Amino acid sequence: MDAEGYSIDTRLIDAEITQSSRMVKMDTSFGDRVIRDEKSVHVTSEMIAAFCAAIGETNPLYTDPQAAAQGPNGGLVAPPSLAGSFGAAENVLQQLPQSKVRRLLAGIDVDFVLPIRPGDTITIASQVTDTYEKTGRSGSMLFIVFRSTLTNQHGKVAAHLDYRFVSRPKAKTASRGTAA
Repeated sequence: MDAEGYSIDTRLIDAEITQSSRMVKMDTSFGDRVIRDEKSVHVTSEMIAAFCAAIGETNPLYTDPQAAAQGPNGGLVAPPSLAGSFGAAENVLQQLPQSKVRRLLAGIDVDFVLPIRPGDTITIASQVTDTYEKTGRSGSMLFIVFRSTLTNQHGKVAAHLDYRFVSRPKAKTASRGTAA
C-alpha cells in the first residue's frame, strides 16, 4: 500500500496491438502507479436535481428534500447511478500513452458502498486490476479492467467502479483504385 492507503497494482498500464503479417501480437508495458484525478467533484443538490431530470428519476429520496428526510438515509441522496457520471474511465484513458489501437468500453460493474450526498466532495483514484486476452471472430482482443474508487471528504469509500475496455487493432483503410 502507498502512503494514502491505496494498494499499488503492477499490471498492464497500456496495451499495444500491432499487426504482424497475419498474426496479431499483444505487446504490454507494466507499471506500478495509481492514476489519480487532479481535481475532486463537489456534489450539490442542484447537480443531483439536474442528473435526476436528465435520466427521468422521480424517486422522492433523490428529488424531494422533505420526503428524503423521512427516508432511510435521513436526507437527500444522489441516485446511485450518479457515481458513473464523474468521468473516471475517461480520465484514466487520457493519462495512458496513445497507441495504435481502438479502445471500446465493454462493460461497467458498480459496487455502491455509501450514499453520495449534497455537500460531498468525491475524489477518484483508478488503477488497472486485470488484463486478459480473448480471440473472437474478428481476431485478438485485449481486455483491460480499471477499478475506480470514489472516496468522500471523510475518507470513506462511496463506490467502486470496474470498467472493462477492449483493445483491438485499428482497421486498415483500403485504397480505392481504378482497374486498367
